Amino acid sequence: MGLVLEGEEIKKVLRHREPMLLMDRMEKEGEFVSAQYTIRGDEPFLKGHFPGNPIVPGVIICEIMAQSCVLLIDNVPEGKLPVYAGLDKVRFKKMVRPGDTIVVKARLQAKKEDYYVLEAKATVDGQICCKGLLSIFLANDNQ
Repeated sequence: MGLVLEGEEIKKVLRHREPMLLMDRMEKEGEFVSAQYTIRGDEPFLKGHFPGNPIVPGVIICEIMAQSCVLLIDNVPEGKLPVYAGLDKVRFKKMVRPGDTIVVKARLQAKKEDYYVLEAKATVDGQICCKGLLSIFLANDNQ
């Protein structure tokens, strides 16, 4: 078994904080990452999307995939912040609702200096809900 992170350990890798921290568990095994997040139903993005029929917005599913992918970037240098640089070939296949657990599987596809391209797939109950290529750039952190 590789590196496994849960709870507060995740905050050592991700700079996101509530309500945008969308990760319950992360695991890195070799060149792959597996991560999960359970939609509780009280997330702010569900309030208006859609009243009486909550569906997780596609961009939030992409954010969950991106947060998972950060674990594939080994040793983010001090003064750098992983940020989205692009989305390609993204397809949504299944709606995600409160109570669903999104499981992300991802791997690094290419790297050039501070630019990473990652292939990710998100599933719920074994069915693909989203897949695509995500680009992450290590930007200068102005903090």
